[in-house]
Amino acid sequence: MLSPSLEDYLEEVYRLSLNNKEIRIKDIADCLQVSMPSVVKGLKRLHNQGYIVYRPYQRIEVLDKGKKKGKFLIERNKILREFVKIIGSDCDIKQEAEAMEHYFSVSTIKAIEKLVKFLKERDDVLNDFKSFKIQSIIDDNIST
Repeated sequence: MLSPSLEDYLEEVYRLSLNNKEIRIKDIADCLQVSMPSVVKGLKRLHNQGYIVYRPYQRIEVLDKGKKKGKFLIERNKILREFVKIIGSDCDIKQEAEAMEHYFSVSTIKAIEKLVKFLKERDDVLNDFKSFKIQSIIDDNIST
């Protein structure tokens, strides 16, 4: 099982592997806002656990195990962003999804995914929820 920080490294390595010919430590560090030595340490751990091939000054390769997990990590983040957006939370969606993603089980993520899909397909239910939310805010403001 990967720690939250290793999940972040793998997610970013996988994301970069989809878009770039070469994955650079600096790009990972910049994206995650961490130091390059931290990235190197994380890459070594991912290498030792069989997710990637990492050798200093050589190309980083994402192995099948890393691709499978990386794809899941990107999908998980996308699902949680959609969830935060669809419930209309007044927050930084990207930051909120990042805060949530390491703490939910796969079962909960799948349930959230189904809920998001259900709400997208049922405009009437989504509109009822939005009306309920607005009314709750009004009621809260009246009572304070």
